[in-house]
Amino acid sequence: MKTTSILYLLLLVFFSHTNYAQSTVDDPEIKKMVAEVKSENMEATVRKLVSFGTRHTLSDTKSNTRGIGAAQRWVKSEFDKYALKSGGRLTSVIDFFTIKADGKRIAMDSQLGNVMATLKGTDPTDDRVMIISGHLDSRASDVMDAKSDAPGANDDASGVAAMMELARIMSQREFPFTLIFVAVVGEEQGLYGAKHLADVAKDAKWNVVAMINNDMIGNSLSSGTLLRDNTRVRVFSEAIPYLETEAESKMRKATNRDNDSPSRQLARYIKTVTNQYVEQLDINLVYRNDRFLRGGDHTPFSQNGFTAIRFCEMNENYDHQHQDVRKENNIQYGDLTEFMDFEYMKKVTCSNLATFSNLAWSPKAPTNVGIEVKDLTNFSTLVWTAPEGKSVYGYNILIRETSSQHWEKTIFVKDTKAEIPYSKDNFLFAVQAIDALGHSSLPVFPIPIR
Repeated sequence: MKTTSILYLLLLVFFSHTNYAQSTVDDPEIKKMVAEVKSENMEATVRKLVSFGTRHTLSDTKSNTRGIGAAQRWVKSEFDKYALKSGGRLTSVIDFFTIKADGKRIAMDSQLGNVMATLKGTDPTDDRVMIISGHLDSRASDVMDAKSDAPGANDDASGVAAMMELARIMSQREFPFTLIFVAVVGEEQGLYGAKHLADVAKDAKWNVVAMINNDMIGNSLSSGTLLRDNTRVRVFSEAIPYLETEAESKMRKATNRDNDSPSRQLARYIKTVTNQYVEQLDINLVYRNDRFLRGGDHTPFSQNGFTAIRFCEMNENYDHQHQDVRKENNIQYGDLTEFMDFEYMKKVTCSNLATFSNLAWSPKAPTNVGIEVKDLTNFSTLVWTAPEGKSVYGYNILIRETSSQHWEKTIFVKDTKAEIPYSKDNFLFAVQAIDALGHSSLPVFPIPIR
């Protein structure tokens, strides 16, 4: 027994110092935060938002009890409560802007406002920004009906409630760079609130490393097919970036990286982190920017060149989406709280939290990631440059077969160059930086170097 123990220790020391080995580390603080997510908190938020009757973008802005204005002021007041426990790092604002009449869904020039809470980072040299959103506005059957009740419980008080729960929990911690929590408006009228914020980010040259949009994450029962699934959630990500340059297009075609856009890498990252920290929830990677011929608030960010994805429930219920509240043929229509699954919504929120916090504590991504192609060999040699800023404990080399949608193997290395026994003809690779607590950057796809 003693000899066996000594041998085990020697092997452990050997593999801890070898050029590569596999490594997975759980951060106890992330596990603690995930445990702080409460379904009852989010249900209370959803019910409060529903109580405003309608949150149509063009509804009443003066009343304190009904309409979009009352909802905006209430969300900001909640952000202000979180700010009191943040040591002065969380601040909130209603960012007002004017939209001109468009002859479509904006009948006249209108003042809109996104409700934003900004958690300032602790490292003044780290200019990274992450954004998480849900849309505050709701609608009835007629998208121009700003008077009728439009509860918008699932679409999208669910996304706003999840975002607010993250703001509540994360504002009590410190992160090196800036996190923005936002309830956007104008989604149902044409993604106006998200477009405004995406344009602000582009004009100000924000270094947005990830934008996560939550839109309809609180329903687990489909209409028509009556499928119930509370163990999967869809994550939508674009294939080819909207702002791809000619040079980037040539490189994509040369390396067959049609399935490895930055947004797709973020989607896979979400799947990995969710598997690590959230029980009984699987990320279903959907390989398109959004549902067929439809869009969401992440779309303007993608169109401005940012890495952005959308969370959306697995099965939509069209009896409770974009419907007047009514009863026909003994069927209740309308986006009402009674049809939501808050335990399912909690799991999706936990996925958001694990992803957002893991990225927020991560080192910057490695740069100049390349794969050597000077020799014909069944090995692959990857090289990269260590990122600036937060110290790096090591790097994960991610590996998958060309037909696989998700990373299948991880090799951990300490150096900035590694030769691995996997052929670049048969596998795809990416590299991410990792710290001692397992917080990993987004993966970077290598380009050929000669």
